[in-house]
Amino acid sequence: MDDHELAADAARRAGELLLELRARGADGKVGDRQADDLILPLLRAARPDDAILSEESKDDPSRLQAARVWIVDPLDGTREFGEAGRTDWAVHVALTVAGTPVAAAVGLPAQDLVLSTAHAPVLAPPADGPLRLIVSRTRPPAVATQLAEMLGAELVPMGSAGAKAMGIVLGTADVYAHSGGQYEWDSAAPVGVATAAGCHCSRLDGSPLRYNQADPYLPDLLICRPELASRVLACLQQTGR
Repeated sequence: MDDHELAADAARRAGELLLELRARGADGKVGDRQADDLILPLLRAARPDDAILSEESKDDPSRLQAARVWIVDPLDGTREFGEAGRTDWAVHVALTVAGTPVAAAVGLPAQDLVLSTAHAPVLAPPADGPLRLIVSRTRPPAVATQLAEMLGAELVPMGSAGAKAMGIVLGTADVYAHSGGQYEWDSAAPVGVATAAGCHCSRLDGSPLRYNQADPYLPDLLICRPELASRVLACLQQTGR
């Protein structure tokens, strides 16, 4: 299978495992570990020469010399995974080449969905009514509140970063602006899939998102419908972001 199919297959298999674990009452820590133990051997067997950066495994600095690096979050949204009935948790698998996601999959197991670059999703059409700005349901950043006021937008609370990003693709919301700090594994796969769907993806100042950096901390992120990008970036500039 090619890289796109491999990313989707890994996300799908991990999602199936996580659903089984959740049905047995496993918590997020168990889910993180076991999904990591499934995804990484699968990638290593299929692409032995590629490097891997995973949230749940020790970082190997040799990845900085690798052209191809898989970036994995085996369970994004451990809080939501542990809450019965919640569907806003995800599995992230992305291949980056020279710092850019080129193949990616975001599994939403509790929604029975895997969105991937193997078959790029079609961006949902714009909705009528006010814009919808997606935010963390537990710790919405101040910039999101400011931006919502400037855009006349409604806030849509949601869990994991992957679920938020896919909310733009699926039409649940129009803008996802995050300033509260993330890591590369939080956004590499979501950005890969959202870009393939035609979304705008960047830092809050409009600069490119770069992956496989020495420090994997990536403090801010903007994913939005393409026709809104210039308007949203102009508003963010006014906030000082």
